[in-house]
Amino acid sequence: MMKTFRGSYTVSVTPFTEGGAELDLDAQRRFLDWQLENDVPGIIVLGTTGEFLTISDDERRRLVETTVKHVDGRMDVLVGTMNAYTANAVRYSKEAEDLGADGLMIVPPYYYTPTEDEIAGYYGAIANAVSIPIMLYNNPVTSNVDMSANLVARLTAAHDNIRYIKEASMDVARVFDVVEATNGVMNVFAGERIVESFLLGAVGYVNPYGNYIPRASARIWDFLVAGRIEDAKKIQRLITKLDHVIAEGHPTYGHQCYSKALAAAAGCPVGDVRPPLTTFAALGAEGQRRVAKITAIMGELDTLMDDLERRPAAA
Repeated sequence: MMKTFRGSYTVSVTPFTEGGAELDLDAQRRFLDWQLENDVPGIIVLGTTGEFLTISDDERRRLVETTVKHVDGRMDVLVGTMNAYTANAVRYSKEAEDLGADGLMIVPPYYYTPTEDEIAGYYGAIANAVSIPIMLYNNPVTSNVDMSANLVARLTAAHDNIRYIKEASMDVARVFDVVEATNGVMNVFAGERIVESFLLGAVGYVNPYGNYIPRASARIWDFLVAGRIEDAKKIQRLITKLDHVIAEGHPTYGHQCYSKALAAAAGCPVGDVRPPLTTFAALGAEGQRRVAKITAIMGELDTLMDDLERRPAAA
């Protein structure tokens, strides 16, 4: 029987040593401990936020192995195993399963803008090679492919281990469409619009905010499941506020750069990004100003969480 995934999972940064020279596995262990201390139910390594495109095969193996061993079953571990070459995606997926990962998160082949048949062939090759659950990752912004609800239904019907999707198309109604098209078989994880996605049928949330506000980004889903919708909305408003600070700056897609700077600000340093991504130091005064704004919002979130966790139910 396949493992069931539920709740808010951190799609994590990959810690590096000075200048991005090497993996920092000690920092990874500290980071995992921090996630566990904040009751994060799952972590996803080597996603977009984890800079998977800059990771060598040897680094991939060592990061996954270290993560699985250190977590030791205390939370779910999913691994991003996507690649533009199907054979590599299959190889990465089999390796992750062999190393003990609980599941995989896989974006369609990027750069090529593949057809639906090509996408089906890619996922089919992976699904036939592994037995652990696969989470499709629909992120048109980075993959240049938007997987329709009908395509998701086709993949769900064809493969018993394709039962999850991170839906990040920026179309929140797609959550409902996927649930309907698959007769409720597909389990949707929100990629944004947390509260709205839950109300439309999502069962979890994949988020980069767990890299620096793991308490709030994990608990928001717990509040939703408990029926504390208004309390969850209060958390979401502050998350949206800090996200706007990041989105308005440079780089436009800056979650890797800012996530690492903010993790350090929260007391869990993980190094900086690898080229070609813009380092935090290169942002200069702009980066410092934005981090100051965001850490102030993080303080507001801590105060809010203290208040919400003292109360048994939403007001």
